[in-house]
Amino acid sequence: MSTEAQPRSLFGEILDWMLAPLLLIWPISVALTWLVAQGISAKPYDRELGEMARNLGLQVAAEAARVSTTNGKGRYALSAEAAALLRADESDTIYYQVLGQRGEYLSGDRNLPVPQPDAPIQPWELQLRDDEIGGESVRVAYLWVAPDNQPPGSSRTMLVQVAETLGKRSRLTNEIIKGVILPQFVILPLAVLLVWLALARGIAPLNELQRRIRRRESSDLSPIEESRVPDEVAPLVRAINDLLGRLDQSISSQKHFLADAAHQLKTPLAGLRTQAEFAQREIDEGKSSPTELKRSLQQIALSSQRAAHMVNQLLAMARAEDKEHAARRSLVNLSALAIETVRDFVPRAMEKRLDLGYEGSEWAASQLRVLGHPLLIRELIRNLVDNALLYTPEGGTVTVRVVEDPFGQVVVLQVEDSGPGIPESEREKVFQPFYRALGTEVDGSGLGLAIVREIAQQHGTEVTLDETRDRRQGHESPGARFTIRFQAQPPAPPAADEDDEQAAQP
Repeated sequence: MSTEAQPRSLFGEILDWMLAPLLLIWPISVALTWLVAQGISAKPYDRELGEMARNLGLQVAAEAARVSTTNGKGRYALSAEAAALLRADESDTIYYQVLGQRGEYLSGDRNLPVPQPDAPIQPWELQLRDDEIGGESVRVAYLWVAPDNQPPGSSRTMLVQVAETLGKRSRLTNEIIKGVILPQFVILPLAVLLVWLALARGIAPLNELQRRIRRRESSDLSPIEESRVPDEVAPLVRAINDLLGRLDQSISSQKHFLADAAHQLKTPLAGLRTQAEFAQREIDEGKSSPTELKRSLQQIALSSQRAAHMVNQLLAMARAEDKEHAARRSLVNLSALAIETVRDFVPRAMEKRLDLGYEGSEWAASQLRVLGHPLLIRELIRNLVDNALLYTPEGGTVTVRVVEDPFGQVVVLQVEDSGPGIPESEREKVFQPFYRALGTEVDGSGLGLAIVREIAQQHGTEVTLDETRDRRQGHESPGARFTIRFQAQPPAPPAADEDDEQAAQP
């Protein structure tokens, strides 16, 4: 089950493409703001924590110089004033730890983790790390202290660590995020409103163009003014103007065609009316004889035949111009259609004492196929043969020919006659509707060759016209030859029963 595509709003689509990235970038902006806020809030507290660790290290180094040893063991302990100073922060918990030169515990909190064993030891170089104490995250500042009384060349150092919980840092981070994010809750709706207003103003010329087109009359096919439209819409307006121009030309051609058709039909219809009134008047006056009445009836029949032929030609022209009708194509045996058409016109050719014939091999009659509309191609051949019979004088010849080119790419249809020919100056005009060559007394509609050209164009080909010399009775007749080249199609495979019959033959 297929569903029709719903019309999309250009305004809504542009708004979506502008707001979607904005709404996608906003969470990324929040995450980046949080990371930046953490870095900003950590710097002052890291500086303060580092100074605390450095001061403690100086005290430890000075105190270690005064410590005496008993049995090789240090007896260092931090003074109560220094320990109280570390506990002075009311917001966060501060831990400290002092390890001796051999890594033994000297003072502070025993459960404070030590640095990684592979960490480089640089005396008096302050370092920072993140760690945990009892499941609580802390920031640790530590440094390796060299005692003041250390002998020259000794590399023994003491470890001093000061750790602090992250309460103050978290609060400062939240304050920074609030200061940055909260204004965005006001700026974002304001930005959406401004984008909406900008789009509405930007699309206003399109709405004005729509109103200008809607106010037009259905008969107004004049070009749309391009100076009052945006540059981005100008190509669309030019395309519409081109369509309006072609539509105006098509409607003008149709009006001209209908006017010519009405004028052409007027003559046989007027003849019908005149002959009917004359016959009726003769009968009313009692002057009509069977011979005169028969002559009037013959004129009425001839006029009605002309009118019917004109109507049929108009219908054929309409079918040829119907692109949807012409698009229904199938494989057509061009030779078979040509042979059938020649057979249909044989009685008329014999009546006019013309030699009407077909040239083409029996193989071509069954193999030369083209892709097209059978009825239209039949109409094309009929009009060419009809035109040749009309203009060929008594005793002349008309030949229909279907041949294949040497390379098998096209199938050539030719209809030639031994008539008076067509001057080169008029060869393009004869394909126009209702045009008839001057100097001829042929009674035709002037639509046959126009139909031929239209059908040929519907099948992707052209009609070429040249002359052919025919020497008969001591004089030359230029004649006319119409040639159409159709795209050849592969021959149809032989039927299974025919293959079986051929296989059964000895």
